[in-house]
Amino acid sequence: MQIHGLQKLTLLDYPGHTAATVFTGGCNYRCPYCHNSELALHPETVPAIPEEEILAFLKLRAKVLEGVAITGGEPTLQPDLPEFIAKVRALGYKIKLDTNGQHPAMLEWLLKNNLLDYVAMDIKNCRERYGATIGIRDFRTDAVEASVKLLLNSRIHYEFRTTVMTELHDEEAMKGIAQWIAGARHYYLQPYRDSDQVMFKGRFHAPETSVLQSWKDLLSKSIPLVDIRGVD
Repeated sequence: MQIHGLQKLTLLDYPGHTAATVFTGGCNYRCPYCHNSELALHPETVPAIPEEEILAFLKLRAKVLEGVAITGGEPTLQPDLPEFIAKVRALGYKIKLDTNGQHPAMLEWLLKNNLLDYVAMDIKNCRERYGATIGIRDFRTDAVEASVKLLLNSRIHYEFRTTVMTELHDEEAMKGIAQWIAGARHYYLQPYRDSDQVMFKGRFHAPETSVLQSWKDLLSKSIPLVDIRGVD
């Protein structure tokens, strides 16, 4: 496993559980608003953490922590992800996976082998605007759509989520997303937040709260549970 970060305690990354967060390196997207751009684009510049060190820490904390959230970068790029998850589960942990859905074969393998307890999948935008949103021209959404179908038809706990900004999202985009993932169990709107780690700091802005609420109302017509995350 290509591991480049460990948050030893989080009450936010795994809903309902005290957890640790493991950060993998590398990503197949080039989202210009990414908050982990160094980790996603240049993981070789971030010190690696040996897998054995992660497992040793988790073994010591097994009576304190309940779950492990695996994020990135994009974790499903790691060919030995199933083996790593199996080792963590053997210590008694629940597993949450954050993914962009671009590798449905890996997601399907993990689901079929009961290696996941929770999946959070990003829906970057409506189909027509996906490439522009993730920084890849002429992008095809086939793989992402396959992952959406896997989760919609699964019994696992999952959520879809979109980081939204005024420059890339509007009501028409929300209508497209609502149609795409209609019937999903839980969907989050996450307003963009600027930071020094963003690839293009200052370029993007969060929608007003009133706009977010109007989008929530629109989406709620197709999705049973829609929430806005990260608004005080």
